[in-house]
Amino acid sequence: MKRTSTPRTSTPRTSTPRNRTPRTRTPRTRRVLAAAALAATTALGLSACMPPGYYGASGTVDNGDQKSMHVVVFNGWDEDTAASYLWKHVLEQQGYDVQLTNSDVAPAYTGLASGDYDVVFDTWLPNTHKEYMDTYGKDLTDLGAWNEQASLELAVPEYSDIDSIDELKAKASDFGNRIVGIEPAAGETKVVQDQVIPQYGLDGMDFVTSSTPAMLADLKAAIAKHQDVVVTLWRPHWAYDAFPIKDLEDPKGALGKNEEIHTIAKKDFGDDFPQASKWMEDFEMDSDTLYSLENALVNSGAKTSEYPAITAKWASEHQDYVDSLTSTK
Repeated sequence: MKRTSTPRTSTPRTSTPRNRTPRTRTPRTRRVLAAAALAATTALGLSACMPPGYYGASGTVDNGDQKSMHVVVFNGWDEDTAASYLWKHVLEQQGYDVQLTNSDVAPAYTGLASGDYDVVFDTWLPNTHKEYMDTYGKDLTDLGAWNEQASLELAVPEYSDIDSIDELKAKASDFGNRIVGIEPAAGETKVVQDQVIPQYGLDGMDFVTSSTPAMLADLKAAIAKHQDVVVTLWRPHWAYDAFPIKDLEDPKGALGKNEEIHTIAKKDFGDDFPQASKWMEDFEMDSDTLYSLENALVNSGAKTSEYPAITAKWASEHQDYVDSLTSTK
């Protein structure tokens, strides 16, 4: 949840018939027209040699789908990063041009509803993103769940001497009197603020929100010093493989029941991408497979520019699974 990308909407221009008087083209007019023609020719030449993955190409792929697809990726949601780069790789192997754009959650749903984005792979239902689906659902298409093992959690190091959220209030000072959260606009942030804190009487603790990377940095630093820390986390997440941590029990059910991760698309996605729509409806990825790709990408220390190559390498090591994503069922 780093950069914020605000989708833009465009207003159609209307044309009003006018009576036109023939005009004489001056030398300046001819120069302008010549320059425009040169620009158009240059643009045509550039588009003809654009590399795979260039977003903006017109036309269709061999299966009849539109060629260009715009995927929005939630800032800081690592499972979304993994799923999006996976599908970018898979689709580009099929001849599509795929652009990934990072965005905070709220503008992402606005952009999907307006058609500025085509699809997002990380909608948590029925709880975390319910508010957005209630608001924009009539303008969206749910392509189904690809992971049914998702849950929101409060996590602590394994060495911490509490095992349940209802023990946290009495031990607040051991944890620096704070809960380390993620982005302020995240669905989990709202759940913790509106449900967990009041139900467990944790109003006296500071709920610190900033970003997922900042939360993970706090977690890593505390464990390195063998200090107590409590963070907002979720499953599936690579942090469970990387750090010795445990989830706190939630006897009041304030964090909600286990959730599913859904692929949500713009309303007319199936019209523009009938074949890709079928592939995504059949998409499944268990948590172990997801952890593997997440670790290769976001837990590797690699730059974002290296993600396509890392994904391609991972795909070659999981070829049967990757091939199954576009197989006919």
